Amino acid sequence: MSGNANSLRAILLALGANFAIFATKLFAAIITGSGAMMAEAVHSLADCGNQGLLLLGMRQSKRPASDEYPLGWGRALYFWSFLVAILLFSVGGMFSVYEGIHKLTDPEPLKWPWLALGVLAFGIVAESISMRGCMQEVNKARGKQNLWHWFHETRSSELLVIFGEDLAALLGLCVAALAIGATMLTGNPIFDALGTMMIGALLLVVAVLLAIEVKALLIGQGVEPRRRAELLSFLNNRPEVAEVLNLITLQMGPDVMVAVKARMMPAASDRHLIDAINTVEAAMKAQFDDVRWSFFEPDIAD
Repeated sequence: MSGNANSLRAILLALGANFAIFATKLFAAIITGSGAMMAEAVHSLADCGNQGLLLLGMRQSKRPASDEYPLGWGRALYFWSFLVAILLFSVGGMFSVYEGIHKLTDPEPLKWPWLALGVLAFGIVAESISMRGCMQEVNKARGKQNLWHWFHETRSSELLVIFGEDLAALLGLCVAALAIGATMLTGNPIFDALGTMMIGALLLVVAVLLAIEVKALLIGQGVEPRRRAELLSFLNNRPEVAEVLNLITLQMGPDVMVAVKARMMPAASDRHLIDAINTVEAAMKAQFDDVRWSFFEPDIAD
C-alpha cells in the first residue's frame, strides 16, 4: 500500500534529474578522464532507462482484467521493478567495479578536475531535489513507520525502487566528489579508482536489497501487516459478522484481492444471508478503495 503517495511524481522528478545529471557527467568524464565520473555518468544513464521501465510497468498495471488475466495486470509492475533492480546491479554496479579495477591497474592523471567537481556539485543539487520529492511521497506512505520498516514492508515496488535509486545516486555523487578531491590533493589517481569501486559496491548492495524485496512481491505477498489488521478490525466490527475465521489478501500492484471466511450472524433465510454478505463487501470496498476483488465464504469453522 502506498497510502496517498504519488509514485508517478517521484518517478518523473527522478527521470528529469537523472537525464540532466547524465549529460553533465558525461561531458565532464570525457574532458577529465575520471573513472569515478564515467561510472557516475553510466549510473545516471542506467537510472534514466530504469525510470522508463517503471513508467512502462505503471502503464501495463492498469490494463483491464480478462478471461486470460482474471486478476488484471497489476503485478506486471513487480516484474519491471525487479528488472530495474537487475539492471542496477549489472549496468550500474558491475560496470562501476570493472571501471574501478581498470583505473587501478592502468591509472591515468585527471584532466580539468575542477570541472568534474563543478558537475558533481550540480548533480548533488539536482539529485537532492529528486530525493526530497521522493521522500515527500515516502513519508505519505510510511506514516509513523521508520524508513527501514517501510522499506521492508511496503507493497509499492515503484516507490521502493525510486527511493533506492535516489539514495544510491546521492551517496555515489558524494563518494565521487571525495575521490576526485583526494586525487587533486595528493596527485595520486588511485583515489579516483578506489572511489569508482566504492560507487560500484554501493550500487550492488542497493540492487540486491531491492531485488530481495521485489522478489517477495513477485512470489505473491499479502497486504502490509498494518493494513491487514485494519481489514480484520473492520470485518470483526461489522454487525453482520459473528467471527472472522480466515482472511487471505493478495497484493496485485495497486489493487488488492481479499478472500474472507466468516461465521455470520443468524439470518432468517438464504436471501437474508446473501444480502448481509453483499452489504459487508460493499462497505469494505467503500472504506478500502484499493480492494478490487472480494470473495466471501460463510462457514461455521475454518
